[in-house]
Amino acid sequence: MLERFKGFWQGVVLMPFVRLFLRLGISPDAVTLVGTLGVAAGALIFFPQGMLLTGVLFITAFVFSDLVDGQMARLSGRTSKFGAFWDSTLDRIGDGAVFGGLVLYFAGPGDNYLYLCLSLYCVVMGAVTSYARARAESLGMDARGGVAERADRLVLILVATGLGAIFGLEWFTYVALWILAVANTATVVFRIRKVHRQAVAADAGPATV
Repeated sequence: MLERFKGFWQGVVLMPFVRLFLRLGISPDAVTLVGTLGVAAGALIFFPQGMLLTGVLFITAFVFSDLVDGQMARLSGRTSKFGAFWDSTLDRIGDGAVFGGLVLYFAGPGDNYLYLCLSLYCVVMGAVTSYARARAESLGMDARGGVAERADRLVLILVATGLGAIFGLEWFTYVALWILAVANTATVVFRIRKVHRQAVAADAGPATV
């Protein structure tokens, strides 16, 4: 869903940063690392203290690195298999930190066991969603698609948590977690079924006459 806005952000809003970092000799991999560290710090330092809005703003300041590093790699001709691996691996760390921070929030100042469990479920299913695609591709199959991609999931939880903190309506976060739990589950089921169809067809081999 958010792919339609990706070109606008990369080509207009973030391009000055892309060109500046390249002039300074900063590598795309370094931007990926700093962005992930910033996201993780914002989630794991501020969320457990109940500083949800501060955490969301801090995370947002770093989360755009995911668009900057890719554009830097393309403009500089420094795309590589390791870069793709590095980016994907650190994405999992960032995602885990955001929902892990919510787990710690609900275990502490948020004091809500149900949403602690739901946040933990989103951590696990988010990782499974990404793993299912990666494992399928390693076997030569396609597992793309589903209800919500990574960017959609991240934007939803950050916007809901930020607005909930601004207006004192924590149920925004509750609703977002339920939506993400359902979306992640649906996506995992979709990808399993998609891969199952491909695997059955491949195992059957060419039709005989």
